[in-house]
Amino acid sequence: MRILCVADHIDPLVYSPRIKERFGNVDLVLSAGDLPMEYLGYIASTLNKPLLFIFGNHNLKRFELFRGSGSTGFSLVPDDFTTNQFGSTHIDNRVLRSRGLLIAGLGGSIRYNKGENQFTERQMFAKILLLLPKLYWNRLRYGRYLDILLTHAAPYGIQDRADPCHRGFKVFLWFMRRFQPRYLLHGHIHLYDNNAVRETRYHKTLVVNVYDHYVLAPEA
Repeated sequence: MRILCVADHIDPLVYSPRIKERFGNVDLVLSAGDLPMEYLGYIASTLNKPLLFIFGNHNLKRFELFRGSGSTGFSLVPDDFTTNQFGSTHIDNRVLRSRGLLIAGLGGSIRYNKGENQFTERQMFAKILLLLPKLYWNRLRYGRYLDILLTHAAPYGIQDRADPCHRGFKVFLWFMRRFQPRYLLHGHIHLYDNNAVRETRYHKTLVVNVYDHYVLAPEA
C-alpha cells in the first residue's frame, strides 16, 4: 500500500508529464488542503486512483461547490464514493473506508481573522462530534476506530507555529489519545528545508506534515 499525500504547494514533481512514472504505483491520493481543484483533478485523472481531499484556509475558489457535502459524518457504503467533476471526493466531517483503510477528514485552520473555513477550538470539537457515530461503528465492525485522520491544521504543539494563523488545535491531541489513529496527516505548515522534521510520534499516532508531497507506505 502506497499513498501519495499532497498539500499547500503545486509540486512540479507531481504536476508533470512524468507523474505516472514517478507515482503510478500509488494506491490512493490524499490532499490536506490549500490546493486548487484543477490540480487535484489533474492528479486524479492522470493516476486514475481514488483521491480524497479536504479544504484548508486558502484556495477556496471552489469551496461553495462542496459546502455541506458529507456533513453527517457518515458513509453508509464503504468504498462507494460520490465523486465530482474533478474526480475527487470531499471528506471533511466524514469517516469512510478506502483501500481497506478507515479515513476521516477535518478541514480548515484555527480561527485567526474570521476568514472562511476557520474554526475556534470549540467549533472544531463540534466537527469531531459529527464523526463519533461512525468511529464507534468502525470499532465494532473492524476492531479499531480509525487508521488515518486527514487534517489541514497541525495538532497544537506538534509541528505547528506560534503565530495566530499557524497554531494547531488542542482538540486534535485529545482525538489522538482517545481514538488512536495510526496516522494524522496535515498540511498548513510550509517546509522550506529538506532536513525539516516531518514526522512526530504522539502516543500511538504518527503525525506527518505532508506539505508539497509525501509518499506514505502504511505498515500492514
